[in-house]
Amino acid sequence: MTSFSDFSLLPTLQATLAEKGLTTPTEIQARAVPALLQGKSVIGLSETGSGKTLAFVLPLLHRLKSLEIEGHPITEESRPRGVVIVPARELGEQVARVFKPFTHTTRLRVRSVLGGTKFEVAKRSVQGCFEVLVATPGRLLQLMDRELVLLEDVHTLVFDEADRMLDQGFLPDANRIADACPPVRQLAMFSATVSPAVQTLMNKLFAGAELIRTVGSHQVVPTLTTINLQVTTGKRFPFLQDLLSKKVEGGTLIFTNTREQCDDLAQLIEAHGRRCMVYRGEMDKVERRANLKAFRDGEMDLLISTDLASRGLDVEHVVRVINYHLPSDLENYLHRVGRTARAGRKGLVVNLVTERDAPLMTRLAATDPGKR
Repeated sequence: MTSFSDFSLLPTLQATLAEKGLTTPTEIQARAVPALLQGKSVIGLSETGSGKTLAFVLPLLHRLKSLEIEGHPITEESRPRGVVIVPARELGEQVARVFKPFTHTTRLRVRSVLGGTKFEVAKRSVQGCFEVLVATPGRLLQLMDRELVLLEDVHTLVFDEADRMLDQGFLPDANRIADACPPVRQLAMFSATVSPAVQTLMNKLFAGAELIRTVGSHQVVPTLTTINLQVTTGKRFPFLQDLLSKKVEGGTLIFTNTREQCDDLAQLIEAHGRRCMVYRGEMDKVERRANLKAFRDGEMDLLISTDLASRGLDVEHVVRVINYHLPSDLENYLHRVGRTARAGRKGLVVNLVTERDAPLMTRLAATDPGKR
């Protein structure tokens, strides 16, 4: 499929794609959308920034709207037909944003129940009739345990960013949610990497599913340029000062390995006259969300973070990622650099490399076509 118009999607969905200027699908979209439209269960393994969310949003909405057109609208309250499981609140809000423009034309209703919000808010969200539920596992199980939401009519169950969700220990929750759905239902799982927990879920729930592994899976995208700066003195900050003095047209995301490093670096940057914001765990959630929003909206062009921001977050204007401290494993690295050069756009990653990073750099050499 070389164009979205080649897909057998409802005219309402095609109209929104055209309105948004989306004409050419990415590889994961070109391969996953037709399979899901045929009713197959799918495992999609694709590099970060490859458009995995739209790959399941389109066929899910097509299927549910088709049921309504065929004379089977939803008539029972609190019984969604499509469920998307996400690992964190920010990712759930991001998925909901992808759904939103397509709901204007299809008139399908998408609700969210996410961790980090008040339970009463989640309780109100699942009242009445609606077609799609976007949920974090813990919050969904709370509602299920109180019989406030029922999954007996689920036609499609999607696990998004499965590697991050299952690495956080949600495998038992994922199994419980799947068991609450009808035995005959379509399953979809999308992930950038395959951790042992993801492999376990694949073996347990996805036997017989179509495995779609894109050419770039477990690699950085070809539109990403990588520069490695050797730090021999252990003093990273002069390198960072030089990098930040070079203006770029967009946002810069700087990664550290610990919360303490994150805070210390932010203080050091501001002490040298540059504004920045922090995004990490163990901070006030309201402040963290406000910082992310300011960065996403372009009000702040510099965000300092731990790996909390490395998985799944899609901030369109990130043009540069700086690894002030490199992670120890390749998977975390791939998630970090996947915050830029998304959906075919160009991006730059700069690594501050010390002697202790040698094992990672050896593994990375085989995966990075943009390295120089």
